[in-house]
This record gives sequence, C-alpha cells and structure tokens, in this order.
Amino acid sequence: MSHDLSVERVFNHSPEDVFDAFTDAEAQKIWFTLGPDGLDGSFVEAECDPRVGGEWILAWGDRDAPFRERNVFQIVDRPRRLVLSSTGWSPDGDRMDTTVEVLFEDLDGKTRMIVNQSGFRTAEESEFFAQSAWSGAFDRIELYLDLPEEARAH
Repeated sequence: MSHDLSVERVFNHSPEDVFDAFTDAEAQKIWFTLGPDGLDGSFVEAECDPRVGGEWILAWGDRDAPFRERNVFQIVDRPRRLVLSSTGWSPDGDRMDTTVEVLFEDLDGKTRMIVNQSGFRTAEESEFFAQSAWSGAFDRIELYLDLPEEARAH
C-alpha cells in the first residue's frame, strides 16, 4: 500500500521567482542552509538540470554520512509544474522511492506552491515529510526569497 501527501504554502513572490529558487542549484545551496538566524553552515551539495530527463542531485547533513537524493525530471513546465521521480537514501543506506509533483499557482503576484508526493511505504513516512521535510523546505525557500536581491546573488 502506498501512502501519499499533499502540502502547500503561499509565497509573496511570483511563480517564476519561486520556481527558479526551487530549481536553481546555486539557490538551493543557499536556501537549503538557511535558518531563522541566517546561514547555518551545514553541508549541502546540489546539482540541478531542470529539463525532461535532467537530474537533481542533492547531499546534505553530516559531511561524512549525508542524506542523498536523486531526482529525475519527468515533466518541466516552467513556472507552473514539475514532476519528478525521486530516490532518497538515509545515512544508514535505507532507500525510498517516490514520485513528486510540484505546482506553482499564480495568485496575482503571489504563488501557491503545492507538493503532491506519492509512494511512501508507511503513513509515518508520509507524515514526517508533510510535517517536517516539506514544511522546513517551504520555510527555507521563503527565507531565501525574502533576502535582499544582492544576498541571493550566486
């Protein structure tokens, strides 16, 4: 049995800005490490090729035993929609395969970002991603987008 999630956040930024922050590797290296007090100095590596068949490769956390993720873009419709097949590995080697759909809805200059993710093995995994992983990502993307333009330059 597969467990699914749907989470969303409204950003005070255009769909183009939110889409680009989400898919740009240099932006990811910044927002992935942002906390309420600024950059937290944590380890993150990111490569992202947002085109059909392109890959988004991530590593973060403990430099010696990071979490890893490989995503392959199935649909890229900038700035409206992404669909990715996602494989993640925890530091202990546990593997999880899911499918992720990300929608960017224009709300008159604001953006509703909706994430639908399917294929979780347990309700607990789905709940963790809904309550912690995606919520944290939304928070960091919002912090990144709210930075002055010069602080976002990469």
